[in-house]
Amino acid sequence: MSGPKLVQMMRTLDMLCSQRGATVEQVGEELEVDKRSVYRMIKNIEDLGFLIDSFKDPVENRTRKRIDKEFHQKIGPINFPDIKLSPSEIISLYLLKGESKIIKGTDLEKTIESAFAKIGMFAPKGMAKNLSKLQSLFLLDTKMAKNYKGKEPIIDQLTDAMLSMQTCHIRYHSFYNDTVKNFKIDPLHFFEQNGGLYLFVRTTAYNDIIVLAVERIQNIEPDESYYEYPKDFDPDEYLKQSFGLIHDEPLNIEIRFLKEQARYIKERQWSYNQKIQDNEDGSIILKMQISGKFEIKRWVASFGTYAEILKPESLREEFKKDIQQLYLQYFEE
Repeated sequence: MSGPKLVQMMRTLDMLCSQRGATVEQVGEELEVDKRSVYRMIKNIEDLGFLIDSFKDPVENRTRKRIDKEFHQKIGPINFPDIKLSPSEIISLYLLKGESKIIKGTDLEKTIESAFAKIGMFAPKGMAKNLSKLQSLFLLDTKMAKNYKGKEPIIDQLTDAMLSMQTCHIRYHSFYNDTVKNFKIDPLHFFEQNGGLYLFVRTTAYNDIIVLAVERIQNIEPDESYYEYPKDFDPDEYLKQSFGLIHDEPLNIEIRFLKEQARYIKERQWSYNQKIQDNEDGSIILKMQISGKFEIKRWVASFGTYAEILKPESLREEFKKDIQQLYLQYFEE
């Protein structure tokens, strides 16, 4: 079974960087994909700015493709000793190596391991082994992480569609109302949150940006059309304006935390526009304008009696009803 599209593309690039290049058939045999997939990967590589030449091999009488000679001389091969990484840069790379739990067990992780093995070849004897210990300085808690085993083909297709900017048809299981929906999307970005892999997409029917959970996509088929990236969409801005994944109407929120939790709240950045008011009794009031009221209510509930929603009144009333319902669940005879 072929690996993820990014890994396939990197392996294709390696073959095209060789002195004789490669035929489309050779790339296809190496990656176990059809010619159409090879041509699509080559186009993706060209879209990244690589210059690829086609030439006739006089011996085999076959068309071969390779990275343009002059272009290749400008970009590589990369000589690590000439890069002269500083000790702090090397340490930073090893720290980042151990950070992601989303790619664990995938072919992309193998590629990263291979890259670090090559870095180790240029390090003084024993240093690479010692530097690998840095990965254990920051341990990742994976017990809440989602399992993407079996979803590799979906991730492959989404990656390919994003690189090609190709519209897709998907079948998606909606967690909210437990229904399966079919709709047309323009996939824009992957992002990770709380151990899950999510996707920013534009729905072609409504021209809205929404968030989908990758593991709930049951099937994906590429469309014959291609899209242009939405000029008015900033994914970083989108993420910081919501408390979690839900992006609804922003609210001006005020939450009072008792002194027992005040220090914990003040240690973190909960919103890019947050303000904290200190009270004489040691409690604080966290003020922020942000969307995602369901996730905010769930977060406040996790503090029990140490947190109280003050504003807006509508959110406070919703929360009161939730508490009343919770009381009935446990104490109604």
